[in-house]
Amino acid sequence: MKILIAISSKEYSGPTLSAGMNISQALNASTTIVDVGKKISEFSVKEVGMVNEMIESWDFDRPGVDVLEWAYSYLAENNFIDPKSIKSGFHKNTLVETVSKRAELYMKGALVENLNLILRNGDIITELRDEVQTGKYDVTIIGGSKKRNMAHDLIQYIDSSIFVAKKFDPKKDYRVLLAVDDSPGTKKAVKFGVRVAQAFNIPINLLTISKKDNFGEGYKQAAARAAKLMRRSGIEAKNVFKVGNPVKTIVEEAGNDHIIIMGASTRSPITKFFKGSKPLNVMEACDCPILIVK
Repeated sequence: MKILIAISSKEYSGPTLSAGMNISQALNASTTIVDVGKKISEFSVKEVGMVNEMIESWDFDRPGVDVLEWAYSYLAENNFIDPKSIKSGFHKNTLVETVSKRAELYMKGALVENLNLILRNGDIITELRDEVQTGKYDVTIIGGSKKRNMAHDLIQYIDSSIFVAKKFDPKKDYRVLLAVDDSPGTKKAVKFGVRVAQAFNIPINLLTISKKDNFGEGYKQAAARAAKLMRRSGIEAKNVFKVGNPVKTIVEEAGNDHIIIMGASTRSPITKFFKGSKPLNVMEACDCPILIVK
Protein backbone atom coordinates (compact mmCIF):
# COMPACT_ATOMS: atom_id res chain seq x y z
CA MET A 1 0.00 0.00 0.00
CA LYS A 2 1.16 3.54 -0.80
CA ILE A 3 0.16 6.50 1.37
CA LEU A 4 0.57 10.21 0.65
CA ILE A 5 0.50 12.62 3.62
CA ALA A 6 -0.19 16.22 2.60
CA ILE A 7 1.08 18.91 4.96
CA SER A 8 0.82 22.67 4.58
CA SER A 9 2.31 24.49 7.58
CA LYS A 10 4.28 24.03 10.78
CA GLU A 11 1.43 25.55 12.81
CA TYR A 12 -1.46 23.36 11.67
CA SER A 13 -0.07 20.14 10.18
CA GLY A 14 0.98 18.38 13.39
CA PRO A 15 -2.23 16.32 13.79
CA THR A 16 -2.20 15.41 10.09
CA LEU A 17 1.40 14.18 10.19
CA SER A 18 0.79 12.32 13.45
CA ALA A 19 -2.30 10.58 12.06
CA GLY A 20 -0.58 9.77 8.80
CA MET A 21 2.50 8.22 10.37
CA ASN A 22 0.43 6.19 12.83
CA ILE A 23 -1.66 4.83 9.96
CA SER A 24 1.41 4.15 7.81
CA GLN A 25 3.13 2.31 10.64
CA ALA A 26 0.06 0.18 11.38
CA LEU A 27 -0.42 -0.73 7.70
CA ASN A 28 3.33 -1.06 7.02
CA ALA A 29 2.81 1.22 4.04
CA SER A 30 5.22 2.96 1.71
CA THR A 31 4.87 6.60 2.70
CA THR A 32 5.46 9.97 1.09
CA ILE A 33 5.09 13.29 2.89
CA VAL A 34 4.44 16.19 0.53
CA ASP A 35 4.38 19.92 1.15
CA VAL A 36 3.06 22.21 -1.56
CA GLY A 37 4.77 25.59 -1.27
CA LYS A 38 3.89 28.79 -3.07
CA LYS A 39 4.47 29.04 -6.79
CA ILE A 40 7.88 30.39 -7.75
CA SER A 41 9.05 31.93 -10.99
CA GLU A 42 11.43 30.22 -13.40
CA PHE A 43 14.13 32.69 -12.39
CA SER A 44 13.66 31.83 -8.72
CA VAL A 45 13.76 28.10 -9.47
CA LYS A 46 17.21 28.50 -11.04
CA GLU A 47 18.45 30.57 -8.11
CA VAL A 48 17.13 28.12 -5.53
CA GLY A 49 18.63 25.19 -7.43
CA MET A 50 22.02 26.89 -7.35
CA VAL A 51 21.73 27.51 -3.64
CA ASN A 52 20.64 23.93 -2.93
CA GLU A 53 23.60 22.52 -4.83
CA MET A 54 26.39 24.97 -4.01
CA ILE A 55 25.74 27.47 -1.25
CA GLU A 56 23.85 25.80 1.58
CA SER A 57 25.12 28.42 4.03
CA TRP A 58 23.08 31.12 2.28
CA ASP A 59 19.77 31.87 3.94
CA PHE A 60 17.77 31.62 0.72
CA ASP A 61 15.11 28.92 0.51
CA ARG A 62 12.48 27.97 -2.02
CA PRO A 63 8.97 28.37 -0.53
CA GLY A 64 8.08 25.36 1.62
CA VAL A 65 11.56 24.23 2.65
CA ASP A 66 10.94 25.37 6.24
CA VAL A 67 7.82 23.16 6.46
CA LEU A 68 9.73 20.20 5.07
CA GLU A 69 12.49 20.75 7.62
CA TRP A 70 9.89 20.87 10.39
CA ALA A 71 8.45 17.55 9.17
CA TYR A 72 11.95 16.03 9.16
CA SER A 73 12.44 17.11 12.79
CA TYR A 74 9.09 15.56 13.75
CA LEU A 75 10.07 12.26 12.12
CA ALA A 76 13.45 12.30 13.88
CA GLU A 77 11.94 13.04 17.30
CA ASN A 78 9.44 10.20 16.91
CA ASN A 79 11.97 7.62 15.64
CA PHE A 80 10.54 7.25 12.14
CA ILE A 81 13.94 7.91 10.56
CA ASP A 82 16.93 5.61 10.55
CA PRO A 83 19.37 6.75 13.33
CA LYS A 84 22.17 7.32 10.79
CA SER A 85 19.96 9.76 8.91
CA ILE A 86 19.10 11.63 12.11
CA LYS A 87 22.77 12.28 12.89
CA SER A 88 23.36 13.85 9.49
CA GLY A 89 20.37 16.16 9.93
CA PHE A 90 18.31 17.97 7.30
CA HIS A 91 20.43 19.45 4.53
CA LYS A 92 18.82 21.69 1.95
CA ASN A 93 21.36 20.71 -0.68
CA THR A 94 20.15 17.08 -0.55
CA LEU A 95 16.82 18.10 -2.12
CA VAL A 96 16.97 16.71 -5.64
CA GLU A 97 14.93 18.37 -8.39
CA THR A 98 13.16 15.42 -10.06
CA VAL A 99 10.86 17.36 -12.39
CA SER A 100 9.88 21.00 -12.67
CA LYS A 101 8.45 22.33 -9.39
CA ARG A 102 9.15 19.03 -7.56
CA ALA A 103 12.11 18.24 -5.28
CA GLU A 104 12.60 14.97 -3.38
CA LEU A 105 14.56 13.87 -0.34
CA TYR A 106 14.77 10.08 0.10
CA MET A 107 15.20 8.69 3.60
CA LYS A 108 15.37 5.17 4.96
CA GLY A 109 12.52 4.79 7.43
CA ALA A 110 13.05 2.98 10.72
CA LEU A 111 9.42 1.97 11.20
CA VAL A 112 7.88 2.08 7.72
CA GLU A 113 8.84 0.34 4.49
CA ASN A 114 9.82 3.45 2.52
CA LEU A 115 9.74 7.07 3.58
CA ASN A 116 10.08 10.09 1.31
CA LEU A 117 9.87 13.85 1.73
CA ILE A 118 8.62 15.79 -1.29
CA LEU A 119 8.44 19.53 -1.93
CA ARG A 120 6.24 20.83 -4.71
CA ASN A 121 5.54 24.42 -5.66
CA GLY A 122 2.35 25.71 -7.24
CA ASP A 123 -1.42 25.34 -6.85
CA ILE A 124 -2.15 22.85 -4.08
CA ILE A 125 -5.00 21.03 -5.86
CA THR A 126 -3.07 20.72 -9.14
CA GLU A 127 0.16 19.60 -7.49
CA LEU A 128 -1.45 17.03 -5.18
CA ARG A 129 -3.52 15.64 -8.03
CA ASP A 130 -0.40 15.26 -10.17
CA GLU A 131 1.53 13.62 -7.31
CA VAL A 132 -1.27 11.10 -6.74
CA GLN A 133 -1.61 10.28 -10.44
CA THR A 134 2.15 9.94 -10.90
CA GLY A 135 2.81 7.98 -7.71
CA LYS A 136 -0.39 5.88 -7.86
CA TYR A 137 -1.13 6.27 -4.15
CA ASP A 138 -3.88 4.27 -2.49
CA VAL A 139 -4.68 6.81 0.23
CA THR A 140 -4.09 10.54 0.57
CA ILE A 141 -4.15 11.91 4.11
CA ILE A 142 -5.15 15.56 4.55
CA GLY A 143 -5.97 17.84 7.46
CA GLY A 144 -9.45 18.99 8.37
CA SER A 145 -9.20 22.25 6.45
CA LYS A 146 -11.53 25.03 7.58
CA LYS A 147 -11.72 26.24 3.99
CA ARG A 148 -14.84 24.52 2.65
CA ASN A 149 -13.95 24.73 -1.04
CA MET A 150 -10.40 23.50 -0.44
CA ALA A 151 -11.51 20.32 1.37
CA HIS A 152 -14.25 19.68 -1.20
CA ASP A 153 -11.86 20.07 -4.13
CA LEU A 154 -9.25 17.80 -2.54
CA ILE A 155 -11.80 15.06 -1.97
CA GLN A 156 -13.46 15.39 -5.38
CA TYR A 157 -10.49 15.75 -7.68
CA ILE A 158 -7.76 13.59 -6.13
CA ASP A 159 -7.87 10.09 -7.57
CA SER A 160 -7.31 8.08 -4.39
CA SER A 161 -9.11 7.30 -1.17
CA ILE A 162 -9.00 10.31 1.18
CA PHE A 163 -8.45 10.23 4.95
CA VAL A 164 -9.35 13.54 6.60
CA ALA A 165 -7.51 13.74 9.94
CA LYS A 166 -10.20 15.89 11.52
CA LYS A 167 -9.59 16.38 15.26
CA PHE A 168 -7.41 13.26 15.30
CA ASP A 169 -6.08 12.35 18.76
CA PRO A 170 -3.46 9.55 18.79
CA LYS A 171 -4.20 8.90 22.48
CA LYS A 172 -7.90 8.26 21.92
CA ASP A 173 -9.35 4.73 21.69
CA TYR A 174 -11.31 4.89 18.45
CA ARG A 175 -13.87 2.51 17.05
CA VAL A 176 -14.70 2.31 13.35
CA LEU A 177 -18.12 3.49 12.19
CA LEU A 178 -18.64 1.97 8.75
CA ALA A 179 -21.59 3.25 6.72
CA VAL A 180 -23.23 0.32 4.89
CA ASP A 181 -25.88 0.51 2.18
CA ASP A 182 -26.48 -0.89 -1.31
CA SER A 183 -24.46 1.81 -3.12
CA PRO A 184 -21.54 0.83 -5.42
CA GLY A 185 -18.93 2.26 -3.04
CA THR A 186 -19.94 0.17 -0.02
CA LYS A 187 -18.07 -3.00 -1.06
CA LYS A 188 -14.75 -1.14 -1.32
CA ALA A 189 -15.43 0.68 1.95
CA VAL A 190 -16.13 -2.61 3.76
CA LYS A 191 -12.89 -4.17 2.49
CA PHE A 192 -10.94 -1.11 3.57
CA GLY A 193 -12.67 -1.21 6.95
CA VAL A 194 -11.35 -4.73 7.45
CA ARG A 195 -7.77 -3.55 6.86
CA VAL A 196 -8.13 -0.62 9.25
CA ALA A 197 -9.73 -2.73 11.99
CA GLN A 198 -7.08 -5.44 11.67
CA ALA A 199 -4.19 -2.96 11.59
CA PHE A 200 -5.32 -1.11 14.72
CA ASN A 201 -7.08 -4.07 16.40
CA ILE A 202 -10.28 -2.07 16.93
CA PRO A 203 -13.97 -3.04 16.64
CA ILE A 204 -16.41 -1.91 13.96
CA ASN A 205 -19.99 -0.68 14.09
CA LEU A 206 -21.74 -1.42 10.77
CA LEU A 207 -24.27 1.40 10.47
CA THR A 208 -27.17 1.08 8.03
CA ILE A 209 -29.58 4.01 7.79
CA SER A 210 -33.00 4.17 6.16
CA LYS A 211 -35.05 7.32 5.64
CA LYS A 212 -38.19 5.16 5.97
CA ASP A 213 -39.38 2.94 8.81
CA ASN A 214 -38.64 -0.20 6.83
CA PHE A 215 -35.30 -1.36 5.40
CA GLY A 216 -35.20 -2.56 1.79
CA GLU A 217 -33.77 -5.92 0.78
CA GLY A 218 -30.73 -4.25 -0.76
CA TYR A 219 -29.83 -2.62 2.55
CA LYS A 220 -30.43 -5.83 4.52
CA GLN A 221 -28.30 -7.91 2.18
CA ALA A 222 -25.46 -5.35 2.20
CA ALA A 223 -25.47 -5.30 6.01
CA ALA A 224 -25.47 -9.11 6.17
CA ARG A 225 -22.57 -9.39 3.70
CA ALA A 226 -20.54 -6.86 5.66
CA ALA A 227 -21.15 -8.69 8.94
CA LYS A 228 -20.21 -12.03 7.35
CA LEU A 229 -16.90 -10.61 6.08
CA MET A 230 -16.12 -9.23 9.54
CA ARG A 231 -16.72 -12.63 11.14
CA ARG A 232 -14.50 -14.37 8.58
CA SER A 233 -11.78 -11.77 9.19
CA GLY A 234 -11.90 -12.21 12.97
CA ILE A 235 -13.08 -8.65 13.62
CA GLU A 236 -15.37 -7.67 16.47
CA ALA A 237 -18.34 -6.05 14.74
CA LYS A 238 -22.03 -5.39 15.22
CA ASN A 239 -24.82 -4.25 12.93
CA VAL A 240 -26.63 -1.05 13.86
CA PHE A 241 -29.86 -0.08 12.07
CA LYS A 242 -31.19 3.46 12.35
CA VAL A 243 -34.03 5.42 10.78
CA GLY A 244 -33.49 9.09 9.96
CA ASN A 245 -31.44 11.56 7.98
CA PRO A 246 -28.24 9.74 6.88
CA VAL A 247 -25.80 12.62 7.40
CA LYS A 248 -27.20 13.68 10.76
CA THR A 249 -27.40 10.08 12.01
CA ILE A 250 -23.82 9.23 10.99
CA VAL A 251 -22.48 12.35 12.71
CA GLU A 252 -24.47 11.65 15.90
CA GLU A 253 -23.45 7.97 16.03
CA ALA A 254 -19.78 8.82 15.40
CA GLY A 255 -19.46 11.48 18.09
CA ASN A 256 -15.78 12.27 18.61
CA ASP A 257 -14.46 8.77 19.26
CA HIS A 258 -14.98 6.97 15.95
CA ILE A 259 -13.21 6.82 12.61
CA ILE A 260 -15.92 7.11 9.97
CA ILE A 261 -15.47 5.03 6.82
CA MET A 262 -17.70 5.66 3.82
CA GLY A 263 -17.68 4.83 0.13
CA ALA A 264 -17.22 7.79 -2.21
CA SER A 265 -20.24 9.32 -3.92
CA THR A 266 -20.88 8.45 -7.57
CA ARG A 267 -22.32 11.91 -8.30
CA SER A 268 -20.52 14.10 -10.81
CA PRO A 269 -18.24 16.87 -9.48
CA ILE A 270 -20.68 19.53 -10.73
CA THR A 271 -23.62 17.91 -8.95
CA LYS A 272 -21.56 17.56 -5.79
CA PHE A 273 -20.61 21.23 -5.92
CA PHE A 274 -24.21 22.43 -6.10
CA LYS A 275 -26.03 19.68 -4.18
CA GLY A 276 -23.26 18.12 -2.12
CA SER A 277 -22.97 14.42 -1.31
CA LYS A 278 -23.30 12.33 1.83
CA PRO A 279 -19.53 11.83 2.34
CA LEU A 280 -18.78 15.53 1.80
CA ASN A 281 -21.63 16.64 4.07
CA VAL A 282 -20.56 14.19 6.78
CA MET A 283 -16.97 15.40 6.49
CA GLU A 284 -18.13 18.99 7.06
CA ALA A 285 -20.32 18.18 10.06
CA CYS A 286 -18.43 15.46 11.95
CA ASP A 287 -16.05 15.92 14.92
CA CYS A 288 -13.79 12.96 14.15
CA PRO A 289 -11.56 11.54 11.40
CA ILE A 290 -13.20 10.25 8.25
CA LEU A 291 -11.99 7.95 5.46
CA ILE A 292 -13.72 8.30 2.07
CA VAL A 293 -12.93 5.20 0.02
CA LYS A 294 -12.68 5.40 -3.78
